Amino acid sequence: MPGSPVHSGPPGSPVHSRPPGPADDLGLADIRVDPLAFLTTLAAEFGDLCSHRTRGEVVWFVNRPDLVRHILKDNYTAWTKAGTPDDFMLTPLLGKGLLTSDGPAWERQRRLCAPAFRPRRVEEFDTLMTDAAVDLAAAWERAADEGRTIRVDHDFTALTLRIVADALLGADLAAAGRGFGRAVDDINRFIGHFDGEPGTPTDADADPALLRRRYTAAQTFLARVVGMLVAARRYTGPPTDRPADLLDAMLGARDAHGDALGDRELHDQVLTMVMAGHETTAKALSWTVHLLDRHPETAAAVRAELAEVLAGRPPRAADLPRLDLTRRCVEEAIRLYPPVWLISRRAAADDVLDGRHVPEGTLVCISPWTLHRHPAIWEEPERFRPERFTATARAARPAHAYVPFGGGPRVCIGQSFALTEAVLVLATVLQRLELRGVPGHPVVPEALVTLRPRDGLLMTAHRPAAGGRP
Repeated sequence: MPGSPVHSGPPGSPVHSRPPGPADDLGLADIRVDPLAFLTTLAAEFGDLCSHRTRGEVVWFVNRPDLVRHILKDNYTAWTKAGTPDDFMLTPLLGKGLLTSDGPAWERQRRLCAPAFRPRRVEEFDTLMTDAAVDLAAAWERAADEGRTIRVDHDFTALTLRIVADALLGADLAAAGRGFGRAVDDINRFIGHFDGEPGTPTDADADPALLRRRYTAAQTFLARVVGMLVAARRYTGPPTDRPADLLDAMLGARDAHGDALGDRELHDQVLTMVMAGHETTAKALSWTVHLLDRHPETAAAVRAELAEVLAGRPPRAADLPRLDLTRRCVEEAIRLYPPVWLISRRAAADDVLDGRHVPEGTLVCISPWTLHRHPAIWEEPERFRPERFTATARAARPAHAYVPFGGGPRVCIGQSFALTEAVLVLATVLQRLELRGVPGHPVVPEALVTLRPRDGLLMTAHRPAAGGRP
């Protein structure tokens, strides 16, 4: 059987064989029909270190916290993003920004960009975040009064795009017309239907030529908009009527040699942060309100916390330590539905995982979806239980059992921004409205670029009953 040990070295030396897994070569379509179910079944049948073969390549699958920590943290320099599915999908769009670069180039970029994303700096944007959320809540109140259904996932995407663009660029991308949001949709649709390499779409109903044309046009549009904004800021300097934004922080950053980010580097960083920074947070918010709708007792407890802490006023960064349950609900939602559901690396050098020799060039995948449901780590893993994220519960878990933002030195630079934004937006909206799922509308996770509700998240908004508003 493939994966059976063939051990000819001295005692204690690594086993030279692929891990256990299906014997047959699997077609891409076999996996893409339901990748979440495929990975769940693979781990259940073959264990925490297993493999499968597709298109002639053996892919290792890691589903244990200590092995995840080894790849993402302890020996991260032996693992690269080059040649991974993420690289194929994202580099043509984003260039070599923080999400796609490696080695010394990545280390330099991270050092230059990190100060802009320190928690204290992020908290300066709290009013920007809540002002945008107030506008969204007002729109949903009008929908409530008119009895209209709302597409929550779409509205959260528009909201988070507005927030990240304003915080990063000091720009309202609505000024670019409806084109920016449409371009983002076309890019996500293209990447979601392809496996990241030239070929045919994974969805048999998709027109590959049309998808590619729209992707190319969207890519050109986004590059021009971002290039214009960066060039304008270099010319005009920082704004004088508002606090400096994250672009100013990156423009002013210098490395140990006194060098700044170049125009191409800035372009790639900005595009990476706009694209990655709004999509994942929108999905986190969508899954959180969906789960709160399914668990009304927890939703009531969240509203009680908001009433006690905020007394009807908009939340601010200073309130975050007291919005403990609200934050834990977000964290538990992205445990169950991690927006980034797959992490991939290639071995840049030979390594050893759990006593098995990993040859240089091996593709290894980690799935937060399966890791966050590991029954040896999470009691009743399918249940929504925000108490998993109390300080005591966190301390009892192994490191890298929870990786919605990745782990190790390459942990998402925007983690603090995303969590701050999600909690403040959620607190703003839930003070004013109750969101209920549309009866009969299916909410099924679909693993594309991010983990999204396959058929969208349709809900109705309801004002609290008389006396019910904080």
